[in-house]
Formats: sequence, structure tokens, C-alpha cells
Amino acid sequence: MCLICGWLYQEELGCPEHGIPPQTRWEDVPMNWTCPECAARKEDFEMVEI
Repeated sequence: MCLICGWLYQEELGCPEHGIPPQTRWEDVPMNWTCPECAARKEDFEMVEI
């Protein structure tokens, strides 16, 4: 989850519109990837259980 805006990255969905295909594990998302909602960096995300 993005700590700035609350957007949730879901591995099963990925983020294809921003270059991350479905089934991409969070560990495999590039470090330079940014939140599609607020452009926060990957380091501004925190793992949450849903």
C-alpha cells in the first residue's frame, strides 16, 4: 500500500498500464517504479495484509 495516497498494489493484477504485468511479485517490481496515483517511490510503500 502506498503510504502517501493509500493505493494498493495487487500482485495478481499487476499494473499493466504502468509496465507491470499481472502476477508480478512486489519484490520483482523495479526500484524506479512509482505509484500510478501520486508518483510516490516504491520505498514509500508498505506491505499490508488484506
